[in-house]
Amino acid sequence: MNKVVTNAKEAIKGIADNMTLMLGGFGLCGIPENCISALVEADIKGLTCISNNAGVDDFGLGLLLQKKQIKKMISSYVGENAEFERQMLSGELEVDLIPQGSLAARCYAAGAGIPAFFTPAGFGTEVAEGKEIRDYNGKPHILEAALHADFAIVKAWKGDKLGNLVFKGTARNFNPAMAMAGKITIAEVEELVEPGELDPNFIHTPGIFIQRIFQGVDYEKRIEQRTVRSKA
Repeated sequence: MNKVVTNAKEAIKGIADNMTLMLGGFGLCGIPENCISALVEADIKGLTCISNNAGVDDFGLGLLLQKKQIKKMISSYVGENAEFERQMLSGELEVDLIPQGSLAARCYAAGAGIPAFFTPAGFGTEVAEGKEIRDYNGKPHILEAALHADFAIVKAWKGDKLGNLVFKGTARNFNPAMAMAGKITIAEVEELVEPGELDPNFIHTPGIFIQRIFQGVDYEKRIEQRTVRSKA
């Protein structure tokens, strides 16, 4: 199976209005910049996006929010995106806020074939409303369902043409979990190499989970809040 595609535009073929997408990243770290730009250009509407947050106002998923391409966000953090906050508070955007650990676990559960699991996170808050509750070891737990997506879009440091991926540092974040949970998973990488060039001991996501891969271009790798030490 040839998994290599030319660019982001080709990689997102098949993504249509009203689909559910998972997008890796944490803040602006490890986000699939090229594919997000391609989605903006394609003007696909009514998307449900599963992502830790929604970038910032002028970058990352914030670009999709600006064009009203997202109808629902499933996230753990509103963060630095003022437009995300505005749309959520005005009722223009449906938002399902989930504890960060639960969000990651629900993605992993989908990839592992686990339909649901019990967790204490969120008990006693709005997160638990309408969900089954059971006591384990004297502590209440809520039932959380696995999260699935029509497409998962991830970004890696290196990948080979078979789809094996290596993430760098904290840019790994949600990417491996989401790579497992999409019906079709797209990987954009900074460096695409031939099979056998990656040390198998350092592969984070095996190629079995990846259906499309391409080498991205022009990565900005922005920093949300750049903080430096003041001069003495």
